[in-house]
Amino acid sequence: MSAIRHAPFALRIVQRRGGRAAIVYRRQMGADGRARLRRLAALAPLAFTAGRTLLHEAVTHSADASGQSSARGVELLPGPFYPLAEDWGVRVACFALLAAGLRDGERLARAAAHVRAADANEAAWWLGLLTRSDNARALRALRILTEATQ
Repeated sequence: MSAIRHAPFALRIVQRRGGRAAIVYRRQMGADGRARLRRLAALAPLAFTAGRTLLHEAVTHSADASGQSSARGVELLPGPFYPLAEDWGVRVACFALLAAGLRDGERLARAAAHVRAADANEAAWWLGLLTRSDNARALRALRILTEATQ
């Protein structure tokens, strides 16, 4: 529980009618001056399946960084929050934002592989662009670069 209190990002797996899905949270300051996890994006069951390797690697590396020894055998189960380190949290958040509304599983898997191999600083820059209110051009550009769309 203490690992999640200090994590900059978190991932929560949920069970939906169509299969497992995920919700990505980011720690942000609230109006009361306290940092809280706020929902950033959701991964639909198709995107969850396509990005399973990215998600598993993110949870595993984040657990390794926080000193949890049982990270290698972690299975992504519905229920608990999984803390994500900043470098993996930005990658997962970018993937969740670019995957929203897309329906081609093969292209989503290709995009997940590109995001998984991306530099954390570049992913953070893209996340900054994607979380702006006028993000349509940035979203389209990232989808093209990661081969999520043509």
